[in-house]
Amino acid sequence: MDTESTHSGYSYHSSRSGRSNRHGDRSRERHKVSSSKDSSRSERSVVINPPDLPSQDSPVHNDEPLPGDPSPAADHGEEAQDDNWGETTTAVTGTSELSVSQEEVVGLGKEIQDRTQSFRRYLPVVVGSCVGLLVLATPLVFLLLPVVMWSDRLQTCGAACEGLFLSISFKILMLLVAIWALFLRPGQACLPRVCVYRAFLTTLTLLLTMSYWLFYGVRILDAQDEDYHGIVQFAVSLVDSQLFVHYLAVVLLELRHLRPCYSVCVIRSTDGEMRHYNMGQLSIQRAALSILEYYYRDFPLHNPALLSASKHRAAKHLAGLKVYNVDAPGSTAAAQASDGNQSRATVTPATKRKDNAHNELYYEEADYERRVRKRRARLVVAVEEAFTHVRRMKKEDENATPSDIMDIREAALAIFPSMARALQKYLRTTKRQHCHSMESIQKHLAFCLVNNMSPKAFLEAYLAPGPTLQYGPERWMADQWTLISEASVTSGIKDGSEFLLKCLDFSLAITVKSIPYISLTEEYIDPKSHKFILLLQSETSV
Repeated sequence: MDTESTHSGYSYHSSRSGRSNRHGDRSRERHKVSSSKDSSRSERSVVINPPDLPSQDSPVHNDEPLPGDPSPAADHGEEAQDDNWGETTTAVTGTSELSVSQEEVVGLGKEIQDRTQSFRRYLPVVVGSCVGLLVLATPLVFLLLPVVMWSDRLQTCGAACEGLFLSISFKILMLLVAIWALFLRPGQACLPRVCVYRAFLTTLTLLLTMSYWLFYGVRILDAQDEDYHGIVQFAVSLVDSQLFVHYLAVVLLELRHLRPCYSVCVIRSTDGEMRHYNMGQLSIQRAALSILEYYYRDFPLHNPALLSASKHRAAKHLAGLKVYNVDAPGSTAAAQASDGNQSRATVTPATKRKDNAHNELYYEEADYERRVRKRRARLVVAVEEAFTHVRRMKKEDENATPSDIMDIREAALAIFPSMARALQKYLRTTKRQHCHSMESIQKHLAFCLVNNMSPKAFLEAYLAPGPTLQYGPERWMADQWTLISEASVTSGIKDGSEFLLKCLDFSLAITVKSIPYISLTEEYIDPKSHKFILLLQSETSV
């Protein structure tokens, strides 16, 4: 084996004795090409060998070039480098005492993301609480500072002033309840941008409060005004202004979007499930939040297992296609001509299979519906027999002693095995076995027995796919959404707006259309126009 050598990969049909001569000719031609630029190089195909294998153009012997062959440095010069230098170069670096695994890095990033989401979730509540405390404390401070600083020079407060105390007390109480109801509610979602109306109302409230503070500091604190009745009226005017700002907040945040102006079409990308909703004047991010609330309520649970049938048919169609590699070394015209009959024989069944694709789809769907009806019938019979057995045992328990009476959960566990096999087969046929666990089925069965429900009421949760909120959060498969929109998410929706809500497994495509302007006209009909006279002839045929 020591006398063997590795030769180049060019095709040849000569004997072993003629290979060395041809190898010498190729070596001389290589010297000529390296010394001068030859136009024939562009017409020649180049084969790049892996870096760990010896070059095919230069034979080696015991990992060393044979005598008389040029070295790679002489052929290509000092500037020539290996094409795979980034993969074959070894870099020597120093060692570090601190090592972090990939799992720790991922966990650190997830922890930072969770903290950021928690911060963004509670930030509006904290800001609203601070602004609310400032709004509620400012009128009280206006009333207390004169009493604390120059109480000996203040004028007495009469009946009218005391009545203002009563008025400002109830106004502050109503303002406290209004702020709690509108601004201190827990957030339902974490939006990508700040709500424009909330930021505007917060800025307006701060500007109003600061303006009153400036006026109070210049005209009352510096001058030490002795008219306490006027100071109380000033505080009442501040509370009135804050109540009007809160009314403006109710109009902008709660009432403006109630009147429907747009029709929104929502399409799920995987199965084409479609719903239509009416919406008012909302920003894109607020509209996306409302659509997600409608989605969890109205859309059936996303089931990726139902999409495997179409993928199976596509794989069967691609299995009948034959692919040729025209750039392969052995793909010559003679080889392709010899395989002509085989390729035509392969294409012909593929064409027939393409023509019969609709028949395959028809029979496949018919067979699936037949199996579903069969499994459903067996399930209905099994559940009815189980419920009948429970009713019969319930009548027998009326005459039994209290110690022999079975608990509802025990009864559910006792009759569940009689229907478990039929229910499992039905869920597997409809590809919804991952949506229901054994514990949830037993809990639902116990609930139906406690409330004396019929077998049909029990089966309704399994015969048809329910909305997403009917199942647990672990079945939703969509807990984090990404809003994709060309327009700014803080801008309002308009006719022709399109945006995308994307999660891990699918996406929701939203298209907005404006509701047309409807013109109604009235047409008056004279009540006398409905009257008519019936003339009967005396001579009529019998």
